[in-house]
Amino acid sequence: MNLQRQPPQPQARQRVLQALQEWAARGWLRRLDRALALLVDELGGAGDPQVLLASALLAHLEGLGHACLRLGDEHELVGLGVQPELAEALRGLALDLPPAGASSLAQAWQGALQDSPAVWFVERDAGEDPGRPLVLEAGRLYLRRYRDFEQRLATQWLARARDEPEQPGGEVAAWMDRLFDPPADAGADWQRIACAIALRSRVCVITGGPGTGKTYTAARLLVLLLATAEQPRQLRIALAAPTGKAAARLKESIDSALLLLASRVGEDAPALRLAAAIEPARTLHALLGARSGDRRLRHHPGHPLPADVVLVDEASMVHLEMMTRLLEALPAQARLVLLGDRDQLASVEAGAVLADLCRHAAQGHYRPGTASQVLRLSGQTIDPGLQDPQGPLLAQSVVMLRRSHRFGSSIARLADAVQRGDAAQARAALLGQAELGWLQQAEATQVGELALADRGLRECLELARAGCVGDDSQRDAWALRVLRGLESFRVLCAVRGGPLGVEAMNRELERALRARDLLGSGSPWFAGRVVMVTRNDSDLGLFNGDVGVALHGPADALRVAFAQRGGVRWIAAARLDHVETAFAITVHKSQGSEFGHAVVVLGDGHGVTRELLYTAVTRARSRLSLCTAQPQVLEQGLARLTRRGSGLSRRLRAGEALADGGSTKDPTGNIGSNTNQ
Repeated sequence: MNLQRQPPQPQARQRVLQALQEWAARGWLRRLDRALALLVDELGGAGDPQVLLASALLAHLEGLGHACLRLGDEHELVGLGVQPELAEALRGLALDLPPAGASSLAQAWQGALQDSPAVWFVERDAGEDPGRPLVLEAGRLYLRRYRDFEQRLATQWLARARDEPEQPGGEVAAWMDRLFDPPADAGADWQRIACAIALRSRVCVITGGPGTGKTYTAARLLVLLLATAEQPRQLRIALAAPTGKAAARLKESIDSALLLLASRVGEDAPALRLAAAIEPARTLHALLGARSGDRRLRHHPGHPLPADVVLVDEASMVHLEMMTRLLEALPAQARLVLLGDRDQLASVEAGAVLADLCRHAAQGHYRPGTASQVLRLSGQTIDPGLQDPQGPLLAQSVVMLRRSHRFGSSIARLADAVQRGDAAQARAALLGQAELGWLQQAEATQVGELALADRGLRECLELARAGCVGDDSQRDAWALRVLRGLESFRVLCAVRGGPLGVEAMNRELERALRARDLLGSGSPWFAGRVVMVTRNDSDLGLFNGDVGVALHGPADALRVAFAQRGGVRWIAAARLDHVETAFAITVHKSQGSEFGHAVVVLGDGHGVTRELLYTAVTRARSRLSLCTAQPQVLEQGLARLTRRGSGLSRRLRAGEALADGGSTKDPTGNIGSNTNQ
């Protein structure tokens, strides 16, 4: 339908301005969303009110983790995380504004966006980026910086995927036999296949659910790389993860796997000794050289990382900007290996990079040449059903581990039911296993009772309250015992606000624990206070997501202990401006961690999706308690899939087709923007 555009009317623009102010006052929009829309409007010369409205929604979606808005998705805004009241009000206002006769946001906005001085319409104005704040491309509306990140990431990934390193010699197969157990059955050993895929690629993604052995595989891959390198002592290997906790767990997991390998290959094996000597894992911010108050990084294309291999764990948490900057900071001949679970929650910030890269991982799509190389390197045959002569380049560097070695665990069975969206099986698991519990109409005080009933948490807090027994030389060991003890119990909430959100839960947990004399006195700082860092601070050596605990140091001074690089870093409590109490944390913040007993608080179900549930369930090591305000919250959450606005998959397909001389046009005419399409 071609709608006749009319000159914008001042009254219409005033209606939009008033609506944005009201929506921000009600908490439907962030004030930042309104401010960005006003900036775009100013740069566009106070133009069409439809552009003002579209800008506000785009800014709001960026805050929800979307890299773009696909025009035509207005009926799915709630599925994208927009509050139902906002979605209804916004659509109603847009269709009531000129142009007359529009029946969708796409019809109402397309012409206005194409004509706006604030928007670069790529298909019409091909060429160099004119620097406008918004970009309209392939039916998607972007904030310019996110379109730029997508394009740079796709370019980097495809260039590295095409550049296969020199293939190692025949000793690889022999090392595979030394490092891996013989196959238990006739099926393919996907851990061996993952190592072979990584050896033949500059970039590699190893994805899989809990218990599939991602770090087990990564440890063997590191030994393989060192064992087959021409100069193994010169091979520079860096380990990284998005958060401090995830980085610590990565190094611990790899060290544990290497210890088990010692009996198989011999403690004196040079490759094993070199692997064990790899530097501790760092956060990605630390690896790239982030500096406080400065978006610039020390390592970038002009000053690459001093690394030949970079292995990143918990890659689902890595957002679009960070992944782009990591790829650009890699030397041309370096390898990048990403580990992560594609079914976990995507990053808090914009993008869903791992999910986009793993979109077709289950189907394989391996070319015969890839299958042949895998057979030569690992001795493993890829099932013909997973081979595809026309398989995309992207698929040749992605491998999914397909067998969980935690099979039989009730938590693993629950995670499997959640992953499949099987509400009946999830309900049966929760109600039928001793290590699983479900409070179907939970209140905050019941969560406090669960904390008090947890023996591990009580003993840990009693240890913290008692103080260090011995001299200062023993203080680090004592602090590490407390920090590790805190991993026995954690409350994970779906949301921050509300009666069963993070803020309310932390107040209730502090009240309950203080009533049992398990916490020290004082406010806001007291012995036993668990805190999480909320902002990177390179001056203190702390990064967003790092967890510490307040303890009495020398002369009874209160300091906060953080586990770092196998030891303890002590920071005076008064120096920590950007921390929050973390007896309870959001499920998002829990990624990269694992707790003996995880109490998952879903509340009334707001913000609960299948991916959030899956992420929460897989944080539990041995016991899980689920708390909901109403029983139906579980089923409703399982039916709700997380969707992320993204054009990365389209861009990767288009880039590959362009390089191969093919068409970049999507045959459907409407390329999906969401990670689960």
